[in-house]
Amino acid sequence: MDKNEIIQRGKDYIAQEKDEHFRREVEELIEKDDMVELEDRFYRNLEFGTGGLRGIIAGGTNRMNPFVINNATQGLADYVIKAKPDKAAEGKLKAVVAFDSRHFSDVFAEATALIFVANGFTTYLFDGMRPTPELSYAIRELGCDTGVVVTASHNPPQYNGYKAYWDNGAQVTPPHDVGIIACVNSVAKVKTISKDEALKSGKLKIIGDEFDQKFQEMIKSQLFRPQLIKEKASEVKVVYTPLHGTGAMHVEKVLGDLGLSVITVPEQREGNGDFPTVDFPNPEVPSALKMAIDLAKKENADVVMATDPDADRFGSAVPDGKGDYVLITGNQMGVLLTDYILLCREELGKMPKNPAVIRSIVTSAMVDRLCEKRGVYLAECLTGFKWIASVTEDFLRTGDHSYVFGYEESYGYTVEAEIRDKDGVSAAALCAEMTLYWRSKGKSLLDRLNELFCEFGYFEDVSISQNFPGNSGTIEMANIMEKLRRDGLKTLAGKKVEKIRDVQESVVFSPENMNEKTEISLPKSNVLQFYLEDGTIVSARPSGTEPKIKFYINCPVQVENGDLAKAKAAAKDFCDKISKEISSVLSASK
Repeated sequence: MDKNEIIQRGKDYIAQEKDEHFRREVEELIEKDDMVELEDRFYRNLEFGTGGLRGIIAGGTNRMNPFVINNATQGLADYVIKAKPDKAAEGKLKAVVAFDSRHFSDVFAEATALIFVANGFTTYLFDGMRPTPELSYAIRELGCDTGVVVTASHNPPQYNGYKAYWDNGAQVTPPHDVGIIACVNSVAKVKTISKDEALKSGKLKIIGDEFDQKFQEMIKSQLFRPQLIKEKASEVKVVYTPLHGTGAMHVEKVLGDLGLSVITVPEQREGNGDFPTVDFPNPEVPSALKMAIDLAKKENADVVMATDPDADRFGSAVPDGKGDYVLITGNQMGVLLTDYILLCREELGKMPKNPAVIRSIVTSAMVDRLCEKRGVYLAECLTGFKWIASVTEDFLRTGDHSYVFGYEESYGYTVEAEIRDKDGVSAAALCAEMTLYWRSKGKSLLDRLNELFCEFGYFEDVSISQNFPGNSGTIEMANIMEKLRRDGLKTLAGKKVEKIRDVQESVVFSPENMNEKTEISLPKSNVLQFYLEDGTIVSARPSGTEPKIKFYINCPVQVENGDLAKAKAAAKDFCDKISKEISSVLSASK
């Protein structure tokens, strides 16, 4: 795209952007003749992907701003009207909109709600920032046909995003995702209405405290041992951080109602789109929990909890018995919660017929061993919680299995079927109960995790990611995946690759005979998985929301004679070797 085309795209944007702030940004870039920045902002339209939008907040077609939000919402509204013509004709379509603490989230959310109203939807808009799981719950509870939450989850402060949901409370999946994308790309005119007019029409409804109470009561109803909590709550102290996001209002209230002592990190309690105390507002990043851990040491807390800005992810740390705290990974917490849920259902006679646990394909296979021993079906799905929700829907439709838990390694868990997305609030509540339960048995969460390692093997989980920004980065990522797909990997760190699963091509094959392939039933996705002779699995996938490729290493080592330290050292050493080889592959691509 040459300079004249870029400048023209910039001028076209200025003519259509109604927000002065964003319009002026682009005007100034054109005045300065800043072609590097202009090209990055206008070489493409910010892609409305299968989960919605995510990008840097700024003026331009490749940025997050009211113009891009308006087009996306009009396209989403057009698709819902097309998909549900009878309800549309009767004026019975409904939508709900929520937003987090990020910059312009409230602006983008209000614009979204008003476009829905202008297109005939009765639209519910939260009166302030709310977490993503509450939006998912609201869709089903209010009988909505679609929903949107304005959030960029755990991304840095310069980002914002837009997640689109269907009437089941889950982010959109095929065939709706491609249908919505087609409608977004063909928007000719955006309908809108003023907020005053929308309120007067009765089509815009502001919701708040009353709905929050329903959400909180639903979460408390999922707990297994309310009597234990009532009797023992004073014995457990929780330090919590919402990382400047939406979680405090619900985590504090739910845990407080249960009688638990919750100390929230004061510097991180209030919503703040700058996220001033952390480099990344992501509980997966150890540094994000530093302030909480420091406070926990002062308070002698039993567990540290954290949620990300939209409170769908949950992270934790526990005392190591030596005066410090150890972080619990997403895979480890998933296994602990699975273990506790199955144990409770067995003990309390609440195990449903044909119970099932769902995990993503890049999540540790440790839970597979746990489920096999407990006689519970383990279902795999693609990465992203919408796929866990999709499998849950299949269970409900067919009656073949009963959902008991779903999670993925990236700190996402869903305890309840009422929510079809990951839920950091319910994970916090159940983690608190689990902590109390094992305390009543004379154990810590770390004690129980180590018992599980000794029983099922120690699993070392490592993730590697590399950013590939801009148009050239997109091409580089495609080239890396193409090379891996074409050439495969015969060995990794001296271990033979026994089979390769290519999810995009829906096949499994041996690298020694790449022409003999067995079909698999997973939906197509750009993921490659390499299965090593020792049980290690290495997965490669480009991120669906960020300009990066991610590699996941999942390495099991049997614990011999209870020597957990030896197993950990062996697993770490092997993962380090694999990491170096992967880094070499990525470096060679540049």
